[in-house]
Amino acid sequence: MHYCNCIMSRTSIFFTGATGYIGGSVLHRLLEHPSAKTFDITALVRSPEKAEKLESFGVKAITGSLSDYALLEELTSQAHVIFSTADADNIEAIRAMLRGAKKRHAKVDDTPIFIHTSGTGEFVDDARGNSVRDLIYDDTNVDQIEALPDTAPHRNVDLEIVAADKDGYIKSYIILPGLIYGLVSNPFVDAGIQNPKSIALPAMIKVAFERKQVGIVGRGVAIWPNVSNDDTADLYIVLYDAIVRDLNSVGHGREGYYISENGEHSWYSVSRVIGEYLVELGVSTDPEPTKFTDDELIKYFGSLQTGNFLGSNARCKATRSRSIGWKPKHTTQDLLASIKPEIDFIRLQLSQ
Repeated sequence: MHYCNCIMSRTSIFFTGATGYIGGSVLHRLLEHPSAKTFDITALVRSPEKAEKLESFGVKAITGSLSDYALLEELTSQAHVIFSTADADNIEAIRAMLRGAKKRHAKVDDTPIFIHTSGTGEFVDDARGNSVRDLIYDDTNVDQIEALPDTAPHRNVDLEIVAADKDGYIKSYIILPGLIYGLVSNPFVDAGIQNPKSIALPAMIKVAFERKQVGIVGRGVAIWPNVSNDDTADLYIVLYDAIVRDLNSVGHGREGYYISENGEHSWYSVSRVIGEYLVELGVSTDPEPTKFTDDELIKYFGSLQTGNFLGSNARCKATRSRSIGWKPKHTTQDLLASIKPEIDFIRLQLSQ
């Protein structure tokens, strides 16, 4: 009840990743939220120019980076709600933010709400494109998630956040998106503030342009979850609203993992669509994906480990996310339909 009264007056929010693909979409939704007039939002932004533009939208923008640990700690200590959307693997930045949250908890007797962005990369195997895994992770299966190896991608950061929740000085909520897709169109993009495109699909497309033919890891049969940028951003707001309505009814800490997915795809199915469109454009003569060599994986993706990520399984189900009222609309067919606009966008960039 005390929490709801706080929301009805003023809510201090600290935001990292405001100019990013996910973060910008979440922040834009917060500014359009029915309670937006009660939000005091502070965002940490690297670019002074983008910081100035964000100020025009009513956001207090502080220029700095995730390496400014003292600044991160101080800004976090001033917020009741933290949206961490900038980097799923920057453990030192998260430690600084947790120190700030702990300081706030001790000083003003407040338990901050800590909403962090991780990813379904935590669930990957080493299939290298050659097998489909039957194991499907479920965000309501606490034992299953806790059995993940500490060395899994993003896992070390998530464990520190959950440990802080166990210590009682934050309530943590970790969102794990699958392969995110869809070009973003909103006033932040129009103003040059937000990155409008994702990471995985553009990387695959740029490599295909360079090779003159789409590539694939192994046979491409491994499966990943997918989710649109719009649906993922909606999950943050649905989660936030659920917390505001009844803090005690929303799982947090070890029960605070929220997967973002609405369908699955094989890596082959995505690569084939890329290949077909490159043939239409005259970039390639054959739509069929060809297997990356180890040398190519190192050349195009920096390492074998990173390249083989595009041949892994990461199957999972967003049961907990749906249980709080999240209703994603876009499906795997929308993922496949989004590839042509992504290619056109990247083609335009490469021509400039």
